[in-house]
Amino acid sequence: MTFYSNTLKYFKSPLAILLVAGLSFTGCDELELPEAGSIADNTLPTANFSYAPSEADYLIVNFSNQSNSATTYSWSFPGGATSTSQDPSFTFAAEGTYEVSLTATDGNGMSDSVTKQVEVVEPEISFTPVILNPGFDEPGEDSYRDHWRNSNLGGVIQITSSPVHEGEKAAKFPSGGDRIAYQLITVLPDTDYRVNFYYTMKTSPVGSLTVAILGGDVNDPAAVAGATLSSVTVNDQSSSSTYVASSVTFNSGDHSEIAIFVTNQGVESRLDTFSIEQL
Repeated sequence: MTFYSNTLKYFKSPLAILLVAGLSFTGCDELELPEAGSIADNTLPTANFSYAPSEADYLIVNFSNQSNSATTYSWSFPGGATSTSQDPSFTFAAEGTYEVSLTATDGNGMSDSVTKQVEVVEPEISFTPVILNPGFDEPGEDSYRDHWRNSNLGGVIQITSSPVHEGEKAAKFPSGGDRIAYQLITVLPDTDYRVNFYYTMKTSPVGSLTVAILGGDVNDPAAVAGATLSSVTVNDQSSSSTYVASSVTFNSGDHSEIAIFVTNQGVESRLDTFSIEQL
């Protein structure tokens, strides 16, 4: 190596350090120096993330990367699964609490890691079934009987103005037993419900009124018995004008629809004010 200089100054020390000022060098490798105006990177990366279940499937969890000052990401999921995506999704096997880790690394190779407990829980579905025209008071297109017919299972109900439990109308079932009330409603599967109603009967002859809950849409009389999830038969004939409260409870099983099916036998009966509640 050749030194060229107008002025050469050097100092010896016990460490044999040579300090040279005003030298020019040739034959040396180029030194990498910071560019003019460069600022040292004093900001270290911080790893962080949030998560939320997919609307389509609660087992699929979407992760949102909230790391700072990082350029690459390394995720660790249960079962040894990994990802380098910035915002990955992961499908968990079942409900439970799982550890998920994220390491965020910057361009200088500095990194930070965070581990969180991810809770995977099946959401509770809020849904209230609706009984249409539950008090037979809405005139509709069929004289207050809309939503309550099934011609395959029997004749349509009659409508009466007196006596009623509330409102202005009630359903009437003549003593011949050939009229029925039927309505298909949407429910949650495998859920306990109670259907409430009010009824009254003539004091004679002896007869009864049956309110049944059928699993799904039934259009064959021969299939009614096999489709019945629950039923109640009532026969309070103490007053022909005073309505009596009654109810039938059931579990919907694997059905997302059930039918309320009402028949009577032997005595003129009236029915009013249906409601349904989840237990």
